[in-house]
Amino acid sequence: MRLPVGYYKTIANSRSVNRFECETGIGPDNRKIAWPRGRVLGGSSSINGLVFIRGQHQDFDDWESLGASGWNYQAVLPYFRKFESYQDRPSLYRGTDGELSISDLRNDDPCCKAWLLAAKSLGFPPNLDFNAETTIGVGKYQVTVGRRWRASSATAFLHPISERPNLSVVTSAHATRVVIEHGRAIGVEWLGADGLKMAKADSAVVLSAGAIQTPQILQLSGVGPASLLEKHGIAVLVDAPEVGENLQDHYQVRMVVRMKDKKSLNNYVRNPTHLAAMGLDWLLFGRGPLTVGAGQVGGAFVSQYSDDGRPDMQLYALPLSVDGPGRPLHTFPGFTSVAWQCHPKSRGRIRIRSPHPLDAPSITANYLSEAPDVEVTVAALEMMRSIVGASPFVEQVHSEVAPGSGFQSTTRLAEYAKASGGTAFHPVGTCRMGAYRRAVVNPDLKVQGIERLYVADASIMPKITSANTMAACYMIGEVAADRILKRRPVGEGP
Repeated sequence: MRLPVGYYKTIANSRSVNRFECETGIGPDNRKIAWPRGRVLGGSSSINGLVFIRGQHQDFDDWESLGASGWNYQAVLPYFRKFESYQDRPSLYRGTDGELSISDLRNDDPCCKAWLLAAKSLGFPPNLDFNAETTIGVGKYQVTVGRRWRASSATAFLHPISERPNLSVVTSAHATRVVIEHGRAIGVEWLGADGLKMAKADSAVVLSAGAIQTPQILQLSGVGPASLLEKHGIAVLVDAPEVGENLQDHYQVRMVVRMKDKKSLNNYVRNPTHLAAMGLDWLLFGRGPLTVGAGQVGGAFVSQYSDDGRPDMQLYALPLSVDGPGRPLHTFPGFTSVAWQCHPKSRGRIRIRSPHPLDAPSITANYLSEAPDVEVTVAALEMMRSIVGASPFVEQVHSEVAPGSGFQSTTRLAEYAKASGGTAFHPVGTCRMGAYRRAVVNPDLKVQGIERLYVADASIMPKITSANTMAACYMIGEVAADRILKRRPVGEGP
């Protein structure tokens, strides 16, 4: 699990993830899509694809415009810088003294280099740091990797303070509900190997179970849509219709090509000499294929459908190909491009299906249910084809494997997207933050209607960020600490 490239195994391993499944499918065969979530210390930060990118500056300005006062980009930037240990010099945008190790790509792959050159030949500018001024352009992605090992919320924030006397960590436990009396959160109940347990809270409860299980736990605790709770015989403590609503995720589609030469990781991992070289490169120098994340190079692009000039497509490329997480790499020399729409319009929901906490909630994703989502997704497939078809990358391509020659028109590409796409593992928004009465939490992250109860995770996002959501989740944790403890914001002095 600590080996960076190990996410290919852990993200599909039942020992390290809870595997949820969308209740309603997509495409002509009503295909169900699995949503793995980390069930280890560090949560999904211990099993994900490691890519560290905050998103567009305007993403956070959008939050404020939607009622999350004090969460605009300039307000949250110091919190991003605070937790970063970026392995470069500090700057206006980057921090180097924090707990979380962030490194530049340390793998020089010739196919990825050719992909970048092809994108630049089409007029896309280079971007040396997607976490600085802009996400526009193409470049190399940064990852949460230290000298050799994966950095997660557990390794960065939890393990270093494990000896503190005011910290207790309980594992092999399943949270069942927040205990609420007279409108106040007084503790948390969980189910362990030896039965039901409860911990009382002297001052507050902070719920950080993620965009799937935070709304589930709130609903089980009596905070949610009244009709839903009454249906399952749960006493309604707060009629909160938006608990579980506003679900958003990035829906990603893939393009796979077969390369002429055997320079793909598909081939290297089957060659003992190459495997040994990769191991030595990692062991001696902390670099090479074993240090990579789910995307090595890529960029943000503006399609013809963008109504504000902001990038609405995020692309990733990596020198391997596979049918899905945990599956064997293809036997041919493959190269994969991946893309998603940055600002999906489609919205879904999370709802309990029973009063039993061990029953997974019902997930309705509603992928591609809005026409703009389909249009941008098709445009992203066309963009990936344009880059793969440009020099100097095209000279290395043997053939297109997916979508394939049978998918040329926009209609056919839309059919391919619906039949083969999947989650980018970025569910957010199900306990939306805002300043209005129906918002689940206020801008201080306090659950409205319940005293001493807070939420701090991806569920509070009013709108999904344009890129991977991990970086924003770390920032939410930092802001939550200041808001809950009523400390001055970072940068405003002691």
